[in-house]
Amino acid sequence: MSPYEWRAPRTRGVLWRRAVTTSREARILPDGCTDLIWSSRTGLMVAGPDTTAGLSDLTAGDLVIGLRFPPGTGPAVFGLPAGELTDQRVPLDVLWPAATVREIADGMAAGGGGDLLDRLAEARLRAAGGPDPRAQVITRSLAAGATVTATAAEVGLTERALHRTSRDLYGYGPKTLARILRLRRALALLRAGAPKATAAADAGYADQPHLSREVRALAGVPLGQLELA
Repeated sequence: MSPYEWRAPRTRGVLWRRAVTTSREARILPDGCTDLIWSSRTGLMVAGPDTTAGLSDLTAGDLVIGLRFPPGTGPAVFGLPAGELTDQRVPLDVLWPAATVREIADGMAAGGGGDLLDRLAEARLRAAGGPDPRAQVITRSLAAGATVTATAAEVGLTERALHRTSRDLYGYGPKTLARILRLRRALALLRAGAPKATAAADAGYADQPHLSREVRALAGVPLGQLELA
């Protein structure tokens, strides 16, 4: 977790904050998550789960605060399957009543910060009966390198049913989710100082070139050009 991120106490997601000092494009890597984001410039929006890296325009002077939900939790917060938000950025008032969104926006502008987003999301989760309990099992299994077949058996689903469930919870099927989670493991190892070959092997890649191909496919740039900070 970066210095700009901290654990959300209520939803167990990740709260993050960026005070933009220089206008630039930021590369956002896929992570299997959905974010609720407030920007002092553009207001409230939902960032759906990405299949590949996206570029976000950051404007100097902007303050951006977000809450990244654990994989599979977003659907319970926003009230629709994650597949309907895949690779999309949607204004929050498209999903929730405009009056509710205005109230939240006013609270954020008044300094409500990440705690306001976390409290709001907790209330939504409670009303929905909590996140689908299968999400935690599926995420843990695939993140540990288990096959789709083994993961389906652990959850008690057929592989076809797991594919449907995964699309609803994460926005894409279990094979894509497994690729994304494996890349996140490798990048975490690289950030911790592991050599590329070691990170590739420990994350479950056949070799370093395999990792390099996946970085290019999912992040859109060669491994040597990827910012790891």
